[in-house]
Amino acid sequence: MDFLLPERVRSGDRAAFAEIFDEHARVVYAHAVRTTGDWALAEDVMSLTFLEAWRLRDKLRKEVRSVRAWLLGIATNVMRNIARTARRHRAAMSRLPPPEALPDFSDGVVGQMADAERLAAAARALKRLKRTEREVFTLVVWSDLGYAAAAEALGLPVGTVRSRLSRAREKLRRLVEDELAPGPHGVEPRTCSGHISQGKGTPVRPSDKRSAR
Repeated sequence: MDFLLPERVRSGDRAAFAEIFDEHARVVYAHAVRTTGDWALAEDVMSLTFLEAWRLRDKLRKEVRSVRAWLLGIATNVMRNIARTARRHRAAMSRLPPPEALPDFSDGVVGQMADAERLAAAARALKRLKRTEREVFTLVVWSDLGYAAAAEALGLPVGTVRSRLSRAREKLRRLVEDELAPGPHGVEPRTCSGHISQGKGTPVRPSDKRSAR
């Protein structure tokens, strides 16, 4: 990429920012869909990430060594904010009277939904990790950031990233096996539209690495 690109973006050059979008949008989307397990939400995260990046474009100075790490750091913060908003919404909804039961037609279209069974299990297992471990894992393992770049994205020492990743890998390996196990240990995924289900269909988009290392 043009080494003057960050400077052009800081000056408000929209064409330069479009180049950054073209270069990194797929990586941001893949990070979001793997973290959330929700394609529609991942698209929202990607859009919000680049809106926030444009707002914060003046920060693209020498201290930002990796544009990709900077964008993934913004995406991580966006997902934190979305998760907080969702928790507040669930708390508010729990105080309302229960809605009238309606027929559930989602099971009839499960077979038509694009999904990958192991990615679905990994996405569910990932939610069972601590948030700090989950963020490090998704950035280093699924988004291919090095330790230093992940540390830059999260504002952490490199040693902390290494230790959190080691714990996350060990936990996630056990949790994925638990999710995939039949019987009482395996967790049935939701089948509502937009979420990854466990039906067998075509692979999840975008097609990057599927499983936890």
